[in-house]
This record gives sequence, structure tokens and C-alpha cells, in this order.
Amino acid sequence: MKNYTPKEIVDALDKYIVGQDLAKRSVAVALRNRFRRNLLPDEIKDEVTPKNILMIGPTGVGKTEIARRIAKLVEAPFVKVEATKFTEVGYVGRDVESMIRDLLESAIRMVKQEKMQNVMLRAKELAEERIVDYLLNGRKNKRQKNPFEFLFNAPSNDEVQDDEQQEIKLKKAQLKEKIRNGELNDTVIEIEITDSAAPILEMYSNIGSEEMNINLQDMFSDILPKKKKYKKVPIGEAKKILESEEAQNLIDMDEVIDEAIKRTEQDGIIFIDEIDKIAGSGYTNGPDVSREGVQRDILPIVEGSTVMTKYGPVKTDYILFIAAGAFNVSKVSDLIPELQGRFPVRVELKPLTKEDFIRILKEPKNALTKQYAALLKTEGVDVEYSDDAIDRIAEIAYLINQQSEDIGARRLHTVMEKLFEKLSFEAPEITGKKVIIDRNYIDEQLKDNLSKFDVNKYIL
Repeated sequence: MKNYTPKEIVDALDKYIVGQDLAKRSVAVALRNRFRRNLLPDEIKDEVTPKNILMIGPTGVGKTEIARRIAKLVEAPFVKVEATKFTEVGYVGRDVESMIRDLLESAIRMVKQEKMQNVMLRAKELAEERIVDYLLNGRKNKRQKNPFEFLFNAPSNDEVQDDEQQEIKLKKAQLKEKIRNGELNDTVIEIEITDSAAPILEMYSNIGSEEMNINLQDMFSDILPKKKKYKKVPIGEAKKILESEEAQNLIDMDEVIDEAIKRTEQDGIIFIDEIDKIAGSGYTNGPDVSREGVQRDILPIVEGSTVMTKYGPVKTDYILFIAAGAFNVSKVSDLIPELQGRFPVRVELKPLTKEDFIRILKEPKNALTKQYAALLKTEGVDVEYSDDAIDRIAEIAYLINQQSEDIGARRLHTVMEKLFEKLSFEAPEITGKKVIIDRNYIDEQLKDNLSKFDVNKYIL
């Protein structure tokens, strides 16, 4: 895991997320404590477990984005799950242990990608050699020798002479040079590749397939031989296909799996969203009866247990869990006490104000205003925003949130999409023009929406 100080982590989050300083500091400290734990002697290291975080706040204020960004920042295995997707043991639905299996799959993809990058130079060389062979020989890459040649080392009449070998070497070198320079990218060749499509197997059962902890496709893919197939593609595309295939052949998957399990156990981050939806106050009739059961099933995973996966056992003792919920209907105290105790760090995220909306539209590297301007730039349309435009967009988003459902920063997506609807439609016909987005332009485009919400506030 990459080594960042808490201040560096907060500074990195500030580039994408506005406000919520307390939440940023909490996750920064949690990540730094992981780094500190790795420096401890083994006898103390095993006793130090991560302090799980519970984020409390309305939707659209940055809970998910904080968790996603920190995982990307420190290059840790990360998975986001919704608590409402899980059901109590005995019911049809997702098994809570599937979050650990998903996390391990994420780690395997990450480690595999890193290993493939390390062998990519060698893979490129092998891919070039294969392309040259296809260009020279077509499907027949290698000449098959007569069996008697192997037995008696008898020279064959059609053996290539030394001068011909030199000529072939020279031709191969020239072809490789052209392939590297991209001169032959559009030339179509027929290549042999491994058919990665696994046979489709379906099993009908009254319990979820994850409960059975069986992966029939993987089982049969190991038993059955790999199929080969021929495919006609341009050399530019063939290079990518063959490089990927050669890189996979060069890496040791057992080593990848061992490293992925280690990273999952030591660096994994699981973000459990909508945890408030499984918090119920007391016993209720109907489908909500299994809420507490889901909590009790999640509890051992968060406490620390061993989950069996198809790659081997995975311990959850040192995985960092970040839970989040609006808690506008239920309260944190409605969670079972044992689960509450497993999330000692509580952070309350504040609702967004108009000033926050202005900052969200201006400051982040991925601000919506920059995204829409970049999209229309591809059509040759230049978009510029006046200062009063940013202020007006923020004001409208804040107003609609106040008068209808408060969905936080997600309201900006709704407003911006409606604002640019006409311009995005007409963009291909007005290539080369410059469009100024100002307050009058915004009011004109959104007048129907604004009048609707102005009327709503007078209706009881």
C-alpha cells in the first residue's frame, strides 16, 4: 500500500470532493494507521485491528466518493456493496460472504494487471515474432519434420540452406521494424488465439448459487482443453491481442492469487452503503422481518472470520470496513449493539449549502462544468461560463433540493443535463461557434422547471 501522510491524503481528496473535512480526516487517519501497523513488531501487529468508520449523512454529500477515492489513491483492493442486496441466511438472495469474494476478485485483477505490466516488454517481443511468423507462413507456423528425422537425425532434402536462413532472418528483422513503426497496422492477417469463452452452464435451485460456493464454469474450464480459433484482424489490433495473450502466459497465476489474498486481508477496503436500510426499530411484520438477521450475518465478517473462496480461505480481521447511511428514518441506535460496537469511528457529514454547490462547480478536477465543456469541445463548440452563471446553477440546484427531495450534489447532474439538453442536440450543426452560458441563458433554458417548483411551495 502506498505511503501517504494524513495531510497528503486530505489534499488529494480535496481535488475531487468539496467540504466534509471531518470525514476526510477520519479516513486519512485510518489509512495512516494501516501503514503504522505494518511497521510494528509481529507480536503487537496481530493485536492492532483497523478502526472501522460509520459515515452518517444525507444522500449526495460525498460518502461514496470519499471511500472510492481513497481506495484509488492508495491502490488498495476496494468493493462497494449495498446492504439492502443481502438477505438473511435461509432466504433467496446474495450471501453476505460474497462481499469478500468480490473483494478478492478485485485484488486478483489489480495484481494481475501489475504483473502483466512487468512482463509487457517481453510480451511485445513475443507478439511481434508471432505476427512475423503469420506474415511469412500463414497458419503453418512451423514445418513438421518427418518422424525418421527425429529417430536417425537424417538430413531432410528440403532443409533450408545457410544463405536462405540469413535471408529469412533479414526479412524478419525488416518486418519487425515495420511492425514497430506502425507501417503495417492496416494489413489484415489471420492469427491463432485461445478461445476464452467458457461453456454456458446453468443450474436451477431454490437457493442462491453463491450459497453453494461452487463455480461450475471454472471447474469445467480446468478439465476441458483450451480451444484455439483463427481470427482475421488488422496487425494493429493483432498486436494488442497477442501482447495480452503472451503476457498472461508469462505470469504465474498461483503467485498472483497468493499476492491477491495477502492484499485482500491486509489492505482491503469494503464500503457498505445503505446500512441504515437494514436497521429496524423492533419487530415488524412483512418483508422487513429479516433486517436484524442481515445485521447478524454481517457481524462475523466485520468482527473477523475466515471466508472460504474458490482461491482459498480469506481472513477478514484486518479489512477496513466503511459503512454509510442517511439515517433519516432509522437511527444509529437501531442497529444491533454488537454491530454498532464494530464501527467505533462515527462521522457526521453535513448537508450541502449553496456555497458548497458553487465550489463543486468550480474547484474539483472533474467538475461538471469542465466535463460538459470538454464534451461539446469534441463537436467544435466552445463553452464559457460567466461568474453569475455558476452562481445561478448552484442557486437553482439548492432551491430544488429545498422544495423537493434533497439529493445533495446529484441534483447538479439533473440541472446541468437539462441546461445543456438543447445545446447538446444542436452542437453538430453549430461547429466552430462560441457559446456563453450566463444567467439569462440559464433562466431561458430552465424556465419550465423553475416555474413548476415556484408553484409547488404554495401547495400544502
